Amino acid sequence: MDSTHAVSEIVETEGHLIDSQLMTGIFDAVVRHGASFDVVDFTIGRTNDDFSRLLMRITAPGSAVMHALLEELLTLGCRTKAEVDAALQPSPIDGCAPEDFYSTSNHRTWVRHAGHWLEVERQRMDAAIVIQNSRATCRKLRDLRAGDQVVCSLDGIRVVPEFRERDRHGFAFMTGGVSSERHVETSVERIADMIRDVKRSGGRTAFVVGPVVVHTGAADYFCELLRRGYVDVLLAGNALAVHDIEGALYGTSLGVSLRTGAPVEGGHRHHMRAINAIRRAGGIRAAVASGLLRSGIMYECVQHDVLFVLAGSIRDDGPLPDTIMDLFVAQDRYAEALAGVGIAVVLSTMLHGIGVGNMLPSWVKVVCVDINPSVVTKLVDRGSAQTMGLVTDTGLFVHQLAKKLV
Repeated sequence: MDSTHAVSEIVETEGHLIDSQLMTGIFDAVVRHGASFDVVDFTIGRTNDDFSRLLMRITAPGSAVMHALLEELLTLGCRTKAEVDAALQPSPIDGCAPEDFYSTSNHRTWVRHAGHWLEVERQRMDAAIVIQNSRATCRKLRDLRAGDQVVCSLDGIRVVPEFRERDRHGFAFMTGGVSSERHVETSVERIADMIRDVKRSGGRTAFVVGPVVVHTGAADYFCELLRRGYVDVLLAGNALAVHDIEGALYGTSLGVSLRTGAPVEGGHRHHMRAINAIRRAGGIRAAVASGLLRSGIMYECVQHDVLFVLAGSIRDDGPLPDTIMDLFVAQDRYAEALAGVGIAVVLSTMLHGIGVGNMLPSWVKVVCVDINPSVVTKLVDRGSAQTMGLVTDTGLFVHQLAKKLV
């Protein structure tokens, strides 16, 4: 086929197209790709709860442009009019997908197979979809095995963007971009309400926490959240645990007194001494069991059976015996811990926050709190559009959240 020859396609979609601004996004995408659209039919929902429906013909200057446009429109909830099964191709080798494989978004996705629509399980972004035993499942590239039947191309796929109903999820108070001008106390109150709602419905809460929580003196307030059962999963790096344990053993964080805020003589050695003490004890749980570790975030996690996963990095000192230094294992442990989570709160940790955002489906609420607006922006820009940001001091946020919940 001549890739420069004009091609047309009929696409359709339905949902809250107007109030979620999806229609604007759809039309903008067509124009941005140098294509044109012709609205064949548009039916506006008669009530707030009714879906609107759009049927349109798009014309692109070539097949390559059309493919790129359809790929973007698919993430906005559009699909081709033709009812066909998804194309399947076998993985050529372990850890590798066919060249034309469909790369997933984090929105709810269905795949048509043998005339039936299958909802994709374990939804996450940047994965392949494998059909096996009449089930469709997201699978990371490294987990593919030769011969796996992988969904390819764009036919037979339906995507339902979650953000089209964002205002119905209690997030309306935080929409409108990233800003430091929101009333913090009001925002904290609403976030506390969302956490209560998740807990009442039997869901789980995950907190993704950076060492700033310790530096700002908020560890005691976070410990109260742990004791009261508002934290089901703690995801962090080596640094949070090290600084927390340093505070518990020596009363300092990176050699600075947590009580006075002043450097302590010889305190620069404390974080290495803390690591050494835990390594000698055989790990965090063993240090708690022996009585060596008697306070702090990690102590409360052990005491209250809160699942924690520490993922290491190249910069880590020690590390602690509990820190997972194998990247593949750490990613898998994070993903397993996030199963069934209804809300994730990211506290001043850009890399771990982005990693968690990439693992979560779009219907899981994500709140990112950081003093730096660019941290929140980066998380949203990397595809986690369900993230709502609060630009404020993390220590202040944790203090106020504990007051609202406890």
